[in-house]
Amino acid sequence: MDKSAACILALGIFMGAAALGGLGGKALVEAKQWERSVVVKGLSEREFVANQVIWPLQFIEADNDLATLYKTMSVKSEKVKAYLITQGIKAGEITIGLPEVTDKLAQRYGSNEGVRFRYSGTQTVTVYSTDVLKVRAVQQNLTDLLGQGVALSTENYNARTEYIFTRLNDVKPEMIEEATLNAREVAEKFAEDSQSVLGKIKRANQGQFSIFDRDSQHPHIKRVRVVSTIEYTLTD
Repeated sequence: MDKSAACILALGIFMGAAALGGLGGKALVEAKQWERSVVVKGLSEREFVANQVIWPLQFIEADNDLATLYKTMSVKSEKVKAYLITQGIKAGEITIGLPEVTDKLAQRYGSNEGVRFRYSGTQTVTVYSTDVLKVRAVQQNLTDLLGQGVALSTENYNARTEYIFTRLNDVKPEMIEEATLNAREVAEKFAEDSQSVLGKIKRANQGQFSIFDRDSQHPHIKRVRVVSTIEYTLTD
């Protein structure tokens, strides 16, 4: 092959590559345009009454005689249980725990001077119920226990009432559907404003459900929340 023919061949290859490159670039642009998308978030938030309650009733007693201390706590525990039953709490929902007794003279740290009672005991009677509203009503009516010599302690963190919501699986489907519809409404508004057409879902992330108290005064009312993140394609 002479020199001039080789030059012509090289020029032809170069022009062909350039043409293909141009087509490739055009195809890439069209693909990017087709892949235009919008990412939106959809919220679903609802309130439910807790369906389980754990209510520890706790009192503290002190004495210098250990046997007398145990007897006193046992008698008062039965008083608490009997009173709860008269208020409509079922006997099977009431548990009397083992007392926690401290011997102040046996403690290694701290001064024992001025100790009036050697032994102090903490007793807990626990109500576990699914009738949350009934338990809350009884909690507002404990004055008769004071009249029977039972002074309940509210300072211990372990004596706080717990409200639990366990029906999450029952409400999940509706809430996910609501969050998805909410996200689509946002995406449709975006597509309309950008003069685009909303396409199919490209990818979706359901998000985590969160459960928390509505406020400090109503811990038995739970707020359930989920945020779904969805990406939609956009077309012209």
